Amino acid sequence: MSSTETKGKIIIAGAGLVGSLWAVFLAKRGYRVDIYERRPDMRKAGVIGGRSINLAMSTRGWKALEKAGIKDEVLGNAIAMKGRIMHGTDSQLTFQAYGKEDQAIYSVSRGGLNLSLIRIAEKFENVNLFFDMKCTGLDTRSGEISFEHLQTQEQTKVKADFIFGADGAFSAIRGSMQRLKRFNYSQQYLPDGYKELTIPPNEDGSFRLDKNALHIWPRGKFMMIALPNPDGSFTCTLFLPFEGKESFEHLNTDKEILDFFNEQFPDAVPLMPTLIEDFRNNPTPPLVTIRCNPWAWDDKVLLIGDASHAIVPFYGQGMNSGFEDCTILDEMADEFKEDWASIIREFNATRINDANAIADLALRNFIEMRDKVGDPKFLLRKKIAAWLHEKYPEDFLPLYSMVTFSHIPYSEALKEGKRQDELFERILSVPGIEKNWQGEEVIRIFESWSEKKETVS
Repeated sequence: MSSTETKGKIIIAGAGLVGSLWAVFLAKRGYRVDIYERRPDMRKAGVIGGRSINLAMSTRGWKALEKAGIKDEVLGNAIAMKGRIMHGTDSQLTFQAYGKEDQAIYSVSRGGLNLSLIRIAEKFENVNLFFDMKCTGLDTRSGEISFEHLQTQEQTKVKADFIFGADGAFSAIRGSMQRLKRFNYSQQYLPDGYKELTIPPNEDGSFRLDKNALHIWPRGKFMMIALPNPDGSFTCTLFLPFEGKESFEHLNTDKEILDFFNEQFPDAVPLMPTLIEDFRNNPTPPLVTIRCNPWAWDDKVLLIGDASHAIVPFYGQGMNSGFEDCTILDEMADEFKEDWASIIREFNATRINDANAIADLALRNFIEMRDKVGDPKFLLRKKIAAWLHEKYPEDFLPLYSMVTFSHIPYSEALKEGKRQDELFERILSVPGIEKNWQGEEVIRIFESWSEKKETVS
């Protein structure tokens, strides 16, 4: 792909999912884009596993890929997951649809998608990629970014018309901005970490579990999930406290590991022949939520993706929200006729509230997935919510659908989700609700709630 004349120079720190996608958007508009990435060139080094959580692509992510013109290239390696399958300690399975019959989220490999996006970006003549380049900081006086080549230790300073920090949760660009006055920053770690494990395919390449579902083993204070891959395998992730009675600190010997898995995940163990090897060799990273404000500096620098709003992975919205950053910025580029100073100011003023909302929603969904998905009351609530949406499609949309299958701003979804909590608290307190969940009393409560909503709005 080529561009006859570039409009200006833009630097992107970070060639991860958001950085490489944003480079495609900018390249298509005719800018010269230089991308600097700390990691080795994965086109040569390949995709490294062991610390990844498979991604769940949903509506917001697909919109960004479609706008960039690359949706079809990614869709070919994605697997539709139409709902959750919960695995009980007794090996009983319970299915829970995510939305309507035609709605699904899609399992995609983080590394595979990143590699695809880099290869798409490199096709543009006005995109330059630099790997093994550690960002050592942004000079907020001169606007220069410093990099160190990790192999040669050569120091490089670069400048551009505009700079986008897409260098992840521990962003060096943000680190420099944190030294500025009136910069607010927080990081919140969960007491839990995660461990990547694997369920390989059968010898004939077929899947050992239903491939069109996200599998969850909810166990109260911890859980395991499994997402399908195109090669017939599943990427599993164990989420477990670092310390305490049932925690990583007590899983040291092979016997302790096997005893724990046989007790908690008995139907999974026979499917995981490399369990001990995976458990010992793969790291145990923490789970962190990053919030900051502002995201911009001097109308020339903007943080996007995890650099500005890293979240825990329990709503499947980390990548999707980062991709939505790209969508919104691209739409603003049209609205403001590519006046980037105005775009950066407007994005900084309007997007932070939504980022904070999805961070709260992700933390909330952790509790739901870990503690509630096997609870009869919770399952009943989901059933009633689906029925209400079918009966009153214009008046009721479940929170999960708002987040996953719509473009409703996250902050509005969070606000409406809290209202729905009040609705279901009333509905689930109705005597005999388990047998009469489609009864007149439920309709009366809903219509009263709905009328109140219309009055408030």
